[in-house]
Amino acid sequence: MSVSNSAYPDSVDRLIEEFASLPGIGRRSAERLAFHVLKASKEEAMGLARAIDEVKSNVGHCRICWNLTDTDPCQLCSDTRREHSRVLVVEQPRDLIALEQTGMYRGGYHVLLGRLDPLAGVGEETITLDGLLHRVRESSTNANEEPVEEVILGLNPDMEGDSTALLVAERLEEAGVRVTRLARGLPSGSQIEFANPAVLADAIHGRSSVSEGDVASKASLDPQNGG
Repeated sequence: MSVSNSAYPDSVDRLIEEFASLPGIGRRSAERLAFHVLKASKEEAMGLARAIDEVKSNVGHCRICWNLTDTDPCQLCSDTRREHSRVLVVEQPRDLIALEQTGMYRGGYHVLLGRLDPLAGVGEETITLDGLLHRVRESSTNANEEPVEEVILGLNPDMEGDSTALLVAERLEEAGVRVTRLARGLPSGSQIEFANPAVLADAIHGRSSVSEGDVASKASLDPQNGG
């Protein structure tokens, strides 16, 4: 029979290991979280367990925009007061939330659920680009069945975000839809989720067209093109 090297009961050890597997949580922090659960009442601890169970059981992705939702379509796509002819493309649901909190944008969204990162082997197949193209080409699949007239690129202004924006713009070129991007009120290398509402509002209002010159300049920086 094997003997554990830990002074904790097995169930506590397992709880610590589960907490330690979370992003940004080290062993010491995991121990503090585990002891917080142990000190809490059973009702409080089970409330946490139920919340986790409900999230995993009830929350999924909207079939239209791919945002997190417990209804399908989501509340934003179901809102007939929004201008669904405009679609703002973001990388993650948290970016959508940051932009929505500005109150300056009343169109639709599309969440890619990631971005390209060739150095890490992350390619086009990992994002929801095909879903976006389908919405543009088939208006019946867009929210409120509105034809998409403008796609706004709201990706993070860093190398991976720009590479992803370039791909999206290239794939949309044949669809005959207007493609714009958020103004560079967003500092290069920053993250949308950490930008303040005033900066995001300026970026939305100052968005610009994506020209062929932009595409050419980005392509020249592509390592595969020798840039």
